[in-house]
Amino acid sequence: MDDLLALDNQICFSLYAVNRAVTSRYRPLLAELDLTYPQYLVMLVLWERARADRPTRVSDLGARLRLDSGTLTPLLKRLAQRGLISRDRSLVDERVVTISLTEKGADLRELAIQVPKKLLCGLDVAPERLLALRNELNAVLKAMEIRG
Repeated sequence: MDDLLALDNQICFSLYAVNRAVTSRYRPLLAELDLTYPQYLVMLVLWERARADRPTRVSDLGARLRLDSGTLTPLLKRLAQRGLISRDRSLVDERVVTISLTEKGADLRELAIQVPKKLLCGLDVAPERLLALRNELNAVLKAMEIRG
């Protein structure tokens, strides 16, 4: 029987190590955009929502990225300081803050579109395997969130 506490037998360690490797691979690509990885994730959601012409509430953004407001607020402040987004309080309910892309933030999408292509360049893994892995990870995440 394998040792249940051996590091190499831990799913969590494999996920952790892959996460660090992926983030490390993104770092130089995102440096060209002057974005950190978490900022990039925020921008991905905002670009997605802008294409659907939907306003984005901070609470919706946090739910989508699985981030609490304490983590999200400083990220949004930095993106606003750089002129990539604007933050506005709802006129109907001042507790609700909405996020909008500025023209500069929307334009950044054109540069960012190369990031996924560059990330996969030189990676000796078939795109089909990555897609299957993403789907499997999403299924595991959903199961974990349901069982909370």
